[in-house]
Amino acid sequence: MAIVVLIGTLDTKGSEYAFVRGRVEAAGCDVIMVDVGITADPDYPVEISRTEVAAAAGADIDEIAAKADRGAAVRIMAKGATAIVRRLYDEGRLHGALACGGSGGSSIAGAAMRALPVGVPKLIVSTMAAGDISPFIGTSDIAMVYSVVDIAGVNRVSAQILGNAATAMAAMATAAEHPADDVDMRPMVGATMYGTTTACVNRARAYLEDQGYEVLVFHATGPGGLAMEALVDSGHITAVLDVTTAEITCEVAGGTFTSGPDRLEAAGVLGIPQVVTFGGTDMIAFSPPSEVPASWSERNLYSHNPSVTLARTSADEAARIGSMIAGKLNAATGPVSVFIPLGGTSSYDLPGAIFHDPAADAAMFAAVREVLDPSIELIEMDTDVNDPAFAEAMARRLHEHYQEWAAGR
Repeated sequence: MAIVVLIGTLDTKGSEYAFVRGRVEAAGCDVIMVDVGITADPDYPVEISRTEVAAAAGADIDEIAAKADRGAAVRIMAKGATAIVRRLYDEGRLHGALACGGSGGSSIAGAAMRALPVGVPKLIVSTMAAGDISPFIGTSDIAMVYSVVDIAGVNRVSAQILGNAATAMAAMATAAEHPADDVDMRPMVGATMYGTTTACVNRARAYLEDQGYEVLVFHATGPGGLAMEALVDSGHITAVLDVTTAEITCEVAGGTFTSGPDRLEAAGVLGIPQVVTFGGTDMIAFSPPSEVPASWSERNLYSHNPSVTLARTSADEAARIGSMIAGKLNAATGPVSVFIPLGGTSSYDLPGAIFHDPAADAAMFAAVREVLDPSIELIEMDTDVNDPAFAEAMARRLHEHYQEWAAGR
């Protein structure tokens, strides 16, 4: 039978989890209950107690409860739950994970679920699901359902919502226990794209698919880059075509589409093949437009759409972007090629287009030449990034890198 792991603060939501457990079992699944509560045990037995969860984090549950520091307690129980949930999965005793709660319970469950691979069913019913859920899901595939009412007792509304969640999880876990036989085994390539680099990515993707790869395309708006790097870390993606490094631009220049300081590092750390260029580095993205600094009113701004306003990078910013990208690639432990599109880094960076600025592009490329380690292949082409010849040259080089890399594994 499929096994559903329930992750719950049973000191405050014991009756609700008893109800959910009954529904999951009625739907044909076994249950492992993980108690992440702090102050008291439930009035029924559970498979993994709060004492065990705290111990998995190297802590004592009585000491945690005595300190009455809720923030610290949540962090400790999240650490313990993460270790236990991952262990259950590694032992083949988890086919899906389900939780329900408020901010604390959702934080603990979210942390534990983020330790599970992409594709493992994960569901949280939460009072927090009507707002910004990014702190709970990160870059994982956790599904969140708004509880509508607070999870405080089982009533006609909560019973319907919790029952739906339990039934859905049971169905997903059952399917996960018996994966399809026709699983796609092609090597997986991660590619990054903007609207202004779409032509390049589409042409490169078509070439790579013809060579037998599966290509996952990520929208380089911050979460997209993070998701790609998370899939690299997990081993799903084994080659990267980083066409759109604009998230580095936002990290350097202060845009809202940043993926943080670690972007462009996962592939290098793992030593998988990567081909990198500078798509979208001509623009700093802000969403919503109100995020554009008031002091930037004299800069070259463009309304990409009602939700996104773009600013052209200056020569100084472009040079810093080029230095950062080159510096990150210098640390790579696997095959890397860097392509420079001398004719423009996006469809907005062509002669006559809104962001055409040869001086800024030249400053970035000069910084790349100066910082990039001579051992890393640097290919310059007199085309823009969306030229079919440029796209196919990058895709072909990635294919060559992958063939050599795979042969040497």
